[in-house]
Amino acid sequence: MAAQSERHILLALWLMVFSASSQVIIMVPILPRIGATLGISAVEQGSLISVYAVMLSLMALVAGPVSDRLGRRPILLVGSAAMTGALLLHGIAYSYAALLAVRALAGAAGGLLSGAAVSYVGDYFPYERRGWANGWVMSGIAFGQIVGIPAGTLLAGWVDFRWPFLMFGLTMALATLLIWRYVPQPTGVLAEEPLSLQGMLQRYGELLRQPATAPSPLVYFLMFFSIGLFLIYLPAWLERTLGFRTEAMALLFLLGGLANVVAGPLAGRLSDRMGRKPLIVSATLGLAVLMAGAPFLMRSRIAAYGLFALAMALVGMRMSPLQSLLTALVPGARRGSLMSLSIALGQLGIGISGVVAGWLFTQYGYASNALLGALALLVMALVVGYGLPEPTLQSSVKEG
Repeated sequence: MAAQSERHILLALWLMVFSASSQVIIMVPILPRIGATLGISAVEQGSLISVYAVMLSLMALVAGPVSDRLGRRPILLVGSAAMTGALLLHGIAYSYAALLAVRALAGAAGGLLSGAAVSYVGDYFPYERRGWANGWVMSGIAFGQIVGIPAGTLLAGWVDFRWPFLMFGLTMALATLLIWRYVPQPTGVLAEEPLSLQGMLQRYGELLRQPATAPSPLVYFLMFFSIGLFLIYLPAWLERTLGFRTEAMALLFLLGGLANVVAGPLAGRLSDRMGRKPLIVSATLGLAVLMAGAPFLMRSRIAAYGLFALAMALVGMRMSPLQSLLTALVPGARRGSLMSLSIALGQLGIGISGVVAGWLFTQYGYASNALLGALALLVMALVVGYGLPEPTLQSSVKEG
């Protein structure tokens, strides 16, 4: 019975992650389509990425302490329902201003969900099985790349760019029902302090002062900043240099998702045995080398497909070990705050990368985006290697 309950929980969280991540990632391949349909510039296209990230960051900073105090289940329910509504509103976004507004609403809903799934896994699953559980939940991102992103890209090309968001709104509605039905509130992990703005600020201040947790937000910032630089204008560059169109772009993300869905759970399970940091650092350094070389090596469609798949595999290799590591650095009553603070800074990195990438791409070309992203990854590897501790199994079980 316990195994069946775990499967139901993982399925609900997996579908939520699939829907939430897919509606973000779909912006990358269809951004040129949105620009052409609405007649907006490259900088305005980047602002659609930035406004989502900024709103997510602000809401995540509130949602983390609230989930610590009231529980993950209420946050998961409210967040998934709010995301459903925001995605369905994309169907009436017929101008740049309207699309900017609904992306902001989706970002606010995403802020509620940002750290909730990872924190829930940290609450419910013991540390020795947390990498496995995180790997399966986060494989929803990869499955989105395999099925959701190619399907959404084709829908945007064949019908209209609004249709992918409506599709993911329906899957998020199903995830909301599954969370309501199958995801209980874990016991014994709620914070006892009353909710207040001063208390939230004090809690975040404590996390930023503690040597074990202070590097976490910087790690997330660098991770997402680098990915934003690499991905946001990759489709536009591939269109210009290799003539990529709708079907080719869909295949690119399909192959990337296949690589990610294989690498993520395997890396999570492997990290349960050998430790988190070796996998995180090695995957980050490998991705830095690939990112720096991508503009010079993607000279054919075959090369682009292969290198993008390898990049997504490396992204998958570091995500679940990193999340499992961070959830072990604090007790359960602080887990939501740490994850939300880290993810908020990560989304701020995405938001800044949208602006920076647009300017660099316009002024200096795509190679400048990739090289700056690679530099950010090198710094991230150093921070993880020398700044984050590697908890032992015994201490993690005691604290969690």
